[in-house]
Amino acid sequence: MDQALLALNEKLDRLTNQVAYLTEQTQRAERERESRTELMRDLTPIVNDVYRLTVEQLEEVEQYVSLDDLLRLVKRLARNGRNIEKMLDQLESVMDLAETIVPLSDAAFGRAVTELATLERKGYFTFAKGGWQIMDNIVTSFGEDDVRQLGNNVVLILRTIKEMTQPEVMNFARNMVSSIESESAAEVSISYRSLFGQMRDPNVRRGLALTMRVLHSLGQQMSPAGQSVN
Repeated sequence: MDQALLALNEKLDRLTNQVAYLTEQTQRAERERESRTELMRDLTPIVNDVYRLTVEQLEEVEQYVSLDDLLRLVKRLARNGRNIEKMLDQLESVMDLAETIVPLSDAAFGRAVTELATLERKGYFTFAKGGWQIMDNIVTSFGEDDVRQLGNNVVLILRTIKEMTQPEVMNFARNMVSSIESESAAEVSISYRSLFGQMRDPNVRRGLALTMRVLHSLGQQMSPAGQSVN
């Protein structure tokens, strides 16, 4: 009797546990069902709105896009999923590079602004503006024939400028200008006695000889070809 009662109690315990397990599973299923029902109740208005907006948008483009076009586009996107992913990775790399370069660009821009301010303070822009005005005056002052002649004689002009910029020529011009300025400021005697007195100065005679040589060369250049000058 005791063993039978003990076996019966064990069976009742197992049965009780099974009933409790089934009850728990039933309650869990009920809660999940209620959650799904609540979720569907919340999603139904959203799905309806999405469906309505989709229909409205498709109605606007239905004359340009068909369902076959949309399906083909979806298939193409699916086939190129890896390419799209690579493109997004490259875009992220470019964005990271841009984030790295932007501070450097800001620093370079600030340095450029500082350099431009320095150049403006030193007068480079004013000089460039004046140079542009000089160039404009030159261009507007020369005609087509003048430009053609300038092109034909540009080598001779450059050689002449090169010779004129030699140190001895520049020193001669500077000394001449200084002499003219000093003579203009001082009282100059132009009497014959004073002039003949200056002829005793070797520098005066050397300058007069050089002047005569220049006049001789000038006369040769101005005289007609084959004509002698008495």
